[in-house]
Amino acid sequence: MDRALAALSGLSRSRVKALIEAGHARRDGVPVREPAEALRAGAGYSLDVPPPEAAAPRPQAMDLAILFEDRHLIVLDKPAGLVVHPAPGHAEGTLVNAILAHAGDELSGIGGEKRPGIVHRLDKDTSGVMVVAKSDVAHQALSTAFAERNLERAYLALAWGLPSPAAGEVEAPVGRHPTDRKRMAVVQRGGKHALTRYVTERAWGTACALLRCRLATGRTHQIRVHLAHLGHPLVGDPVYLRRTPTASRGLPEATRDVLLSFPRQALHAATLAFRHPVTGEELSFSSPVPPDMAALIAALDQAV
Repeated sequence: MDRALAALSGLSRSRVKALIEAGHARRDGVPVREPAEALRAGAGYSLDVPPPEAAAPRPQAMDLAILFEDRHLIVLDKPAGLVVHPAPGHAEGTLVNAILAHAGDELSGIGGEKRPGIVHRLDKDTSGVMVVAKSDVAHQALSTAFAERNLERAYLALAWGLPSPAAGEVEAPVGRHPTDRKRMAVVQRGGKHALTRYVTERAWGTACALLRCRLATGRTHQIRVHLAHLGHPLVGDPVYLRRTPTASRGLPEATRDVLLSFPRQALHAATLAFRHPVTGEELSFSSPVPPDMAALIAALDQAV
């Protein structure tokens, strides 16, 4: 029954299951609370979907760089420093708070709650393009697209040193660091399969390289972990840049100081392309390198 009602309603199966168990489904007018019940020939089924409840995070108005919006989704250019979802230490001032203020009345009740559907996340200090669902049907379809990698994402990463070869891939399992649980690492046991493909777009001698990275999997901190594993950590990475890189020695002191004092990982989600979950239209979005990363590139151009 839950499978059939999900297909007819456009809601997720888990959402329909919860509604059935809460007494919102009827067979011939009689409440039915067993989601796995087999359908009966000739019976009439109905599902009462209550209005979505108000989201727990409170709306907070913020300026958002919106690239596209319709009744099903929002595509935006997230700035570095913005946390995506409320969490301990970041209960307010997040992207979710901002979208609740921007589009709260349009949200159609994802999982029964009036909230935006976060189908992927960018780290707090990673900038760039991301998509957020406004409707349950969009949330389901986009979640599936991300899980199956049925979309295109490319990141620009400014890394220390010059990778060899200039284009290649890193395939190494990622899991929690065995001794520092706040970090991820390439691990021999207990990790999840992870594959990152990269191409060197620019290089400044052997000091730094601008890499375009594409994810074949989506593990936490994947690009940051894989590039550090290669010996080419990101400029400014507060977690995976563990010591002053030897590649910095060939730079003028002023340029080296600019790069070593960069306050975040130099990682930017540059492009995102996917099929619209409702209309089927092919959508593609891009975001230029933000000013702070552009300033690093300009400093390297002057020095090398």
